[in-house]
Amino acid sequence: MRTILLLIGSNVFMTFAWYSQLKFRWIETKPLPVIILISWSIALFEYCLAVPANRIGYMSGQFTGYQLKIIQECITLTVFIGFAWFVLKERLTWNYAVSLLLILGAVYFAIGVKPGAK
Repeated sequence: MRTILLLIGSNVFMTFAWYSQLKFRWIETKPLPVIILISWSIALFEYCLAVPANRIGYMSGQFTGYQLKIIQECITLTVFIGFAWFVLKERLTWNYAVSLLLILGAVYFAIGVKPGAK
């Protein structure tokens, strides 16, 4: 559970670092190198959460590398849906919802189904 919570936190920072410059007008007027520096500054907090999350999840034997990556991608999309809805004011359309469900299916197959299980 600690791994998942850290990954959620890291993805909140990552989403804000990558996509906030699309919405906030004060950033819009800055030159690209300044925007990159601002994003990297925010992303530092993402790394401070993502690295321990992956290390804890992998070293404890709770998750494989594949599982961690698939979980992270699912969390990324889930966090982005909230960001797109509340910050970018974009709505979730049916095709995006189906795409997310397919990724949730990937999480199920990566974590819920054991190789060789019948």
